[in-house]
Amino acid sequence: MAERKPIESWLTDMDGVLMHEGIPVPGADSFIKRLKESGRPFLVLTNNSMYTPRDLHARLARIGLDVPTENIWTSALATAQFLDDQRPGGTAYVIGEAGLTTALHDIGYVLSDADPDYVVLGETRTYSFEALTRAIRLINDGARFIATNPDETGPSAEGALPATGSVAALITKATGAHPYFVGKPNPLMMRAGLNAIGAHSETSAMIGDRMDTDVRAGMEAGLETFLVLTGLTRPDEIERYPFRASSVVDSIADLVERV
Repeated sequence: MAERKPIESWLTDMDGVLMHEGIPVPGADSFIKRLKESGRPFLVLTNNSMYTPRDLHARLARIGLDVPTENIWTSALATAQFLDDQRPGGTAYVIGEAGLTTALHDIGYVLSDADPDYVVLGETRTYSFEALTRAIRLINDGARFIATNPDETGPSAEGALPATGSVAALITKATGAHPYFVGKPNPLMMRAGLNAIGAHSETSAMIGDRMDTDVRAGMEAGLETFLVLTGLTRPDEIERYPFRASSVVDSIADLVERV
């Protein structure tokens, strides 16, 4: 195995790495503080497209994690950048929250249900039969189908919630059209994030709690990968995957001295 270059920039997942069920993971505050003091480029990533970076900054600040808005990268932002590259100034019918609609407005997209270029599906807690029916009919009429991320469920205090991936499957079943997923594990989200902070994959690392999304996306984007055991992937599950993380650590606290 070729020796990697020293890590000069860091990407880290949010849920399961920096926080777990709304509570900061021990060591997360020290890790963020060390990153800011070092001056190294870094991003906190999330597949959740509901919130804007400003929203997430406020949510993290409430639990003692001071992450500047410019250091937060969401699947909504990655989706907007992808659409801006593919079809600048286009139109989209959107099912999602402010994080997604704001990102699309910011690139100059017009949100419309009249013959849009794309149907864009994101995260929301209010999926409606009417909106899904409209999306299905627009896709059948020729709109291209994009989804922010493939996560099938999301966490809540009461248990699992249906998320973008499972709702996308419903639309696919009704239309026969499969969406293009922009968020993790698509390495496109990583590369777009690296470009946003002027970093390079050869000298960057990705920290995540999921083998199937975080580690896979980091690996496919050419980053060094760290799996932490404070989230969804359990130690006994690691060997089931046909790929490996560069390193497995107990938590983000074990990486503070690496910055």
